[in-house]
Amino acid sequence: MFARIYKPSKTAMQSGKAKTSRWLLEFEAETARRVDPLMGWTSGDEMTSGQVRLSFDSQEEAVAYAERHGLPFRLDAEHQPKAQPKAYSDNFSFRRRKPWTH
Repeated sequence: MFARIYKPSKTAMQSGKAKTSRWLLEFEAETARRVDPLMGWTSGDEMTSGQVRLSFDSQEEAVAYAERHGLPFRLDAEHQPKAQPKAYSDNFSFRRRKPWTH
Protein backbone atom coordinates (compact mmCIF):
# COMPACT_ATOMS: atom_id res chain seq x y z
CA MET A 1 0.00 0.00 0.00
CA PHE A 2 1.42 3.32 -1.07
CA ALA A 3 -0.03 6.51 0.37
CA ARG A 4 -0.22 10.01 -1.06
CA ILE A 5 -0.25 13.04 1.24
CA TYR A 6 -1.46 16.30 -0.27
CA LYS A 7 -3.51 19.42 0.32
CA PRO A 8 -6.41 19.57 -2.15
CA SER A 9 -6.78 22.56 -4.45
CA LYS A 10 -9.98 24.52 -4.74
CA THR A 11 -12.58 23.14 -7.06
CA ALA A 12 -13.02 24.77 -10.46
CA MET A 13 -16.80 24.74 -10.08
CA GLN A 14 -16.98 27.28 -7.25
CA SER A 15 -15.09 30.40 -6.30
CA GLY A 16 -14.86 29.49 -2.60
CA LYS A 17 -12.02 27.65 -0.91
CA ALA A 18 -14.01 25.20 1.20
CA LYS A 19 -12.38 21.84 1.98
CA THR A 20 -8.90 23.10 1.08
CA SER A 21 -7.50 23.77 4.56
CA ARG A 22 -6.90 20.17 5.65
CA TRP A 23 -4.23 17.71 4.48
CA LEU A 24 -5.40 14.39 3.02
CA LEU A 25 -3.83 10.94 3.07
CA GLU A 26 -5.24 8.54 0.52
CA PHE A 27 -4.00 5.23 -0.78
CA GLU A 28 -3.07 4.60 -4.38
CA ALA A 29 -4.28 1.50 -6.20
CA GLU A 30 -1.82 -1.38 -6.43
CA THR A 31 -3.60 -3.04 -9.34
CA ALA A 32 -5.36 -1.58 -12.32
CA ARG A 33 -9.13 -1.36 -12.39
CA ARG A 34 -10.88 -3.81 -14.69
CA VAL A 35 -14.01 -3.58 -16.82
CA ASP A 36 -16.91 -5.85 -15.94
CA PRO A 37 -17.79 -7.82 -19.10
CA LEU A 38 -21.54 -7.90 -18.39
CA MET A 39 -22.33 -4.33 -17.38
CA GLY A 40 -19.25 -2.46 -18.64
CA TRP A 41 -18.59 -0.85 -15.24
CA THR A 42 -15.08 -0.43 -13.93
CA SER A 43 -14.30 -2.09 -10.64
CA GLY A 44 -11.43 -3.06 -8.42
CA ASP A 45 -10.74 -5.44 -5.57
CA GLU A 46 -9.03 -2.95 -3.25
CA MET A 47 -11.09 -1.07 -0.71
CA THR A 48 -8.30 1.34 0.16
CA SER A 49 -7.69 2.65 -3.37
CA GLY A 50 -10.50 5.18 -3.42
CA GLN A 51 -12.67 4.67 -0.40
CA VAL A 52 -10.31 5.39 2.47
CA ARG A 53 -9.35 9.05 2.87
CA LEU A 54 -7.90 10.38 6.12
CA SER A 55 -7.77 14.10 6.84
CA PHE A 56 -5.34 15.94 9.12
CA ASP A 57 -5.02 19.50 10.36
CA SER A 58 -1.37 19.82 9.34
CA GLN A 59 1.21 18.25 7.07
CA GLU A 60 3.29 17.16 10.06
CA GLU A 61 0.38 15.17 11.52
CA ALA A 62 -0.18 13.33 8.24
CA VAL A 63 3.51 12.48 7.86
CA ALA A 64 3.72 11.35 11.50
CA TYR A 65 0.70 9.07 11.02
CA ALA A 66 2.21 7.45 7.92
CA GLU A 67 5.56 6.93 9.64
CA ARG A 68 3.95 5.60 12.82
CA HIS A 69 2.05 2.95 10.85
CA GLY A 70 4.95 2.13 8.51
CA LEU A 71 3.23 3.32 5.34
CA PRO A 72 5.39 4.31 2.38
CA PHE A 73 4.17 7.71 1.21
CA ARG A 74 4.68 10.48 -1.31
CA LEU A 75 4.36 14.06 -0.10
CA ASP A 76 2.98 16.50 -2.68
CA ALA A 77 3.88 20.14 -2.14
CA GLU A 78 1.17 22.64 -1.34
CA HIS A 79 0.09 24.70 -4.35
CA GLN A 80 -0.35 28.44 -3.77
CA PRO A 81 -2.04 30.17 -6.72
CA LYS A 82 -0.91 33.67 -7.61
CA ALA A 83 -3.44 36.40 -6.97
CA GLN A 84 -4.43 38.23 -10.13
CA PRO A 85 -5.44 41.81 -9.39
CA LYS A 86 -8.70 42.71 -11.08
CA ALA A 87 -10.78 45.86 -11.09
CA TYR A 88 -14.22 46.59 -12.47
CA SER A 89 -12.93 49.66 -14.25
CA ASP A 90 -10.67 47.45 -16.42
CA ASN A 91 -13.80 46.41 -18.32
CA PHE A 92 -14.04 49.93 -19.77
CA SER A 93 -10.35 50.65 -20.27
CA PHE A 94 -9.07 52.05 -23.57
CA ARG A 95 -6.30 49.44 -23.51
CA ARG A 96 -8.80 46.59 -23.52
CA ARG A 97 -7.97 43.99 -26.19
CA LYS A 98 -11.56 43.32 -27.22
CA PRO A 99 -14.24 45.99 -27.31
CA TRP A 100 -16.80 45.81 -24.55
CA THR A 101 -20.25 44.98 -25.89
CA HIS A 102 -23.60 44.04 -24.46
